Amino acid sequence: MRAANVEARNDALSFFHTSSFHDSSWSARKTLRIIPVLDLKGGEVVRAQQGKRDRYRPIVTPLSRSSDVLAVAEGLRTLYPFSTFYIADLDAIGGGTPNSDALARLRAMTQPPELWVDAGVADRKTLLAALAEHSVYPVLGSESQQDDVLLRHFRDHPDLILSLDFFGDDFCGPRSLLAEPELWPQKVIVMTLAKVGAAAGPDFRRLEEVKAKAGSRAVIAAGGVRDDSDIHALSAMGIAAALVATSLHNATLTPSHLASLGA
Repeated sequence: MRAANVEARNDALSFFHTSSFHDSSWSARKTLRIIPVLDLKGGEVVRAQQGKRDRYRPIVTPLSRSSDVLAVAEGLRTLYPFSTFYIADLDAIGGGTPNSDALARLRAMTQPPELWVDAGVADRKTLLAALAEHSVYPVLGSESQQDDVLLRHFRDHPDLILSLDFFGDDFCGPRSLLAEPELWPQKVIVMTLAKVGAAAGPDFRRLEEVKAKAGSRAVIAAGGVRDDSDIHALSAMGIAAALVATSLHNATLTPSHLASLGA
């Protein structure tokens, strides 16, 4: 292994912090976890629609009187006491100013959640800074990567999450990120952007393909989850978690469903 790789991995591992979501309970858990999604744009939560980000508008939901990030997060917690949220910082992903204030407010909540954050990270300095943040678990989105160098350096970090991003049949990102599962960290999201907010059902075929290559890694579904039948189908496949938004706001996943799952 090259010296640069050793140095980078040592730097990354020095920032390890433990939590209930990232300890042995993850692998021991028998049922699929539900992780609510907060898509942030201009400091507000927006309603995602099939990956067409220019069309995203502030969310209107019965769970909150506004699109304020804290109000929406607290509204989601009226359904179930979620301990983890997935954050798509759409401004940062698009090369704009990160929604740092919104993240700080979420971290200051009563019973602060763990935050899985995709902020378009594509360089070593920014990734190290994210790994140093308490309760933040950076998501390395394949769509934001120009090559596989960053993933090769940090793949062994226990807090790093990889998102394999797809739009339709196309993989978004360097082909090696998809073709070489030895590069994958212990948690891998399969993000099917065209299904986000579409209530079209998960991409079961693609999830099966990734699961077959993932070995003991946790595979997380993102996009298209409609109701508890989809959740049970994903769980039967051995999918570890699902990133969910629309079905929570539209009440096709109810508090009783979430309680039965121990979401």
